[in-house]
Amino acid sequence: MSALLFEKNGPIVTLTINRPESRNPLGEEGDGELYAAAAARVNEDREVRCVILTGAGKAFSAGGNVKAMRERAGAFAGPGVAVRERYRNGIHRLVRSLWGIEVPMIAAVNGPAIGLGNDVACLADTRIAADTAIFGATFLKIGLIPGDGGAWLLPKVIGMARASELLFTGDTIDAATAQSWGLVSRVVPAAALMDEARALAAKIAQQPPDVLRMTKRLLREGIANSFDTIMELSAGMQALAHHTEDHAEAVAAFLDKRPPVYKGR
Repeated sequence: MSALLFEKNGPIVTLTINRPESRNPLGEEGDGELYAAAAARVNEDREVRCVILTGAGKAFSAGGNVKAMRERAGAFAGPGVAVRERYRNGIHRLVRSLWGIEVPMIAAVNGPAIGLGNDVACLADTRIAADTAIFGATFLKIGLIPGDGGAWLLPKVIGMARASELLFTGDTIDAATAQSWGLVSRVVPAAALMDEARALAAKIAQQPPDVLRMTKRLLREGIANSFDTIMELSAGMQALAHHTEDHAEAVAAFLDKRPPVYKGR
């Protein structure tokens, strides 16, 4: 059984972190290649318009394998330079791959999202949490830094002050607090989580596929680039959008007061 399940239903792909017996640890041997392949598969399939990322069993992801850290095994074996390269080719490749998914991604957080698991949830464009979920950036509690990009990512999701509080204290927060902090957009009963995520994904998937991808790209570029850069990118992308068949269909459907039918052209 794969450690990452890939299920496609029409324009929606569900990725499921699949190590439920150990609360879905990430960064195991082969994870970099596994997640890179899944992301490439999504990006290359022009039919895909939205991704849902969730965890199997009772956890979203408890983060890295702490037992392997204690034993200095697997990704943590050998001298520091070897560990660094495994981070680059394993955990970092996993993170970069999810960050590079071109269509909107929803994290359906079904349980604990701790350490690397919390940061992986933050790679999504929006997050829905089960009322049983908990969140934590607990790296310092095991004597580590946020080594997977969380120091860059988490402040952009919840702001510097709250990200600092989570990182410096190692505390965990419940789903209701996560919603009030802006870490998740909504909290739902655990039994309804995937239905809510699929409903949101279906709504997103109704949009014109090419401009949907371009809009996500603009949002991502806006994190690190200047206003002038985004304006220039917007001009170029908008010019392309005006010449798509989907734009013509959207305008016609709006004026005709009917649902549009998009073809990704």
